[in-house]
Amino acid sequence: MVRTSVHSSREVAMFACEPPPEARAVTPLQVQQRLDQEDAWLRETVLRHGWAVESVYGEGCWGPPGCPCGLPRGGDPPYAYTVGLHDFGHPELVVFGLGDETGSLVLNALGERVRGGGRMLPARPLPVDGWHHRVRFFPFHDVGGPPLLTSAQRYYRRTADDPVSVLQVVWDDHQGRFPWEGGYDFPTGLQPPPRVFLG
Repeated sequence: MVRTSVHSSREVAMFACEPPPEARAVTPLQVQQRLDQEDAWLRETVLRHGWAVESVYGEGCWGPPGCPCGLPRGGDPPYAYTVGLHDFGHPELVVFGLGDETGSLVLNALGERVRGGGRMLPARPLPVDGWHHRVRFFPFHDVGGPPLLTSAQRYYRRTADDPVSVLQVVWDDHQGRFPWEGGYDFPTGLQPPPRVFLG
């Protein structure tokens, strides 16, 4: 399994929620040192495993009602994304609304399919090995705000005007419904609608 760099994580809805680490002031030098360490880790991980998975904290609580984390409800959901699938001639993948362990499980299972020659296409729902949900894929355009896939952009030396190509992985609920279908079990906003990103 590919090691994950966790910038944040929180399992959501059916998983436990935990507050993010305390924020602290950092100097520009500390920021650059952290980026240099992360870039070295990315190069090593992609070289060793073929890709890496980056996980990013959301803001607020996406856990079940009564979650003891103490964070306000809602906010930006957590997300995870791959870095390295472009080396297989495939877009990177991003998934929203999952904590680092589940997001890594999903993206690593899909990465193994890509390594084996598979291509993720926006067609029918696809099961994920080791997970009880199905997924679908949609083009994701990381524009219109601060970039979300910053490590992938740095790894491939891309600019905001030339972003890395990405597919959004959208997962269904326990009844097999996707976020745009009536009766979807999870909170609105947990997975941003793919059409929001279509430019």
